[in-house]
Amino acid sequence: MEFKKIQAAEWNGNIFEAIGKQWFLLTAGTPEKFNTMTASWGMAGVMWNMPSVTCYVRHSRHTFGFMEEGDIFTLSFFGEEQRKALTFCGSHSGREFDKVKETGLTPAVLDGAPAFAEAHTVFVCKKRYAADIRPEDLPAEIRTQFYGKDAAHKLFIGEITAVYVKED
Repeated sequence: MEFKKIQAAEWNGNIFEAIGKQWFLLTAGTPEKFNTMTASWGMAGVMWNMPSVTCYVRHSRHTFGFMEEGDIFTLSFFGEEQRKALTFCGSHSGREFDKVKETGLTPAVLDGAPAFAEAHTVFVCKKRYAADIRPEDLPAEIRTQFYGKDAAHKLFIGEITAVYVKED
């Protein structure tokens, strides 16, 4: 199956299901050198009159450097058949493992950005803003649950420049 490019407003998926339950691969870098990580936190909507997503990456993650350096990133959404690959990408570092080799996922390039051919949907995003989350500004229960011993996240806002969906 081939990807079909659509506008963000044409996508009829359920963002709560796609992010929170199905998870996704956040991929940043170039087609020649990139890293991907599994994520299950994020938001989508309209920011500055642009279709946008927010992603959250801990400073300690290998993907963090790629997000900092680049201007483009992708969110690749998969069906349940790729759960094992997403689990691997979320629990193993790209510093130590070749995630493509280990998972068997096939890199694809969409609008110059790395993504994966097995995805049913890919958002191509242009980084528009980034800021560190300050745990000290969060309510105590959130700070304790999510930032007790772990590094803080950096928030990245990306303009969704294209959505690619698999044609049936």
